[in-house]
Amino acid sequence: MTQLTEILTINIMDTTTLEGLISVQAALKGRSRPIHKIYVEYNRRDYDIGKLEKLARTHNVPLMRIREYELERMTDGNTHGGVVAVVGDRIYTPLAQLCAEPNSFVVMLEGVEDPFNFGQAVRALYACGAAGLVVRPRNWMSAATTVARASAGASELIPTAIADDALSAAEALGQLGLKLAVMAEEDNAIDLPKADLRGPLFVVVGGEKRGVAKKLVERANVLLQIPYARQFRHSLGTTSAAAVLGYEVMRQRMTQ
Repeated sequence: MTQLTEILTINIMDTTTLEGLISVQAALKGRSRPIHKIYVEYNRRDYDIGKLEKLARTHNVPLMRIREYELERMTDGNTHGGVVAVVGDRIYTPLAQLCAEPNSFVVMLEGVEDPFNFGQAVRALYACGAAGLVVRPRNWMSAATTVARASAGASELIPTAIADDALSAAEALGQLGLKLAVMAEEDNAIDLPKADLRGPLFVVVGGEKRGVAKKLVERANVLLQIPYARQFRHSLGTTSAAAVLGYEVMRQRMTQ
């Protein structure tokens, strides 16, 4: 069997790939999914690739050197940077395990319709200390390549659980002691800096078009909004709002 035939055979068995050094390293470190094999461009032999080879050996993942045209056959473009991994489905965490840390900060992004925006939001939330992410059964994790690259690998590192919807997640996490906060444009919403975000917290951030369900707003312990210096109907999108939220939670907890 030639190298290229082997690659194509694996892709038929499992069509999910991760592209780029950062995404593949994150999947290895996060143990977020089974990794069948890593492919590296034949002539790439720099320090970072050496670290990747060592990490792959540590996790008993086979790594193969192949030609650039073979990598291009496996991918949709040329953004792989000489590293591609053939992987299995995302491994999800039980919802209760997201609350393992004291004062866990857990987030659900509802109605985000673009995998790049989803990944960018996860990137900011993970950097700001979010302990876990909740997603629906049908979610952007199926667009693994785009989400992993947009999140700089954060989507493969952050513990992620599945819930049928935000309301059922809120009820389950509420029983575990997490307060439900919802980002919503409501008259009784509190400006982020004025809200107490230091305790166990589950925050739902709605998409720009659909927002969040009315039942979730009614169930919330606190409604949050981002204050602005002027009236502007095209205010922050979901990705930027998630970053502002994550930073404010981090700021309050660092100064506690």
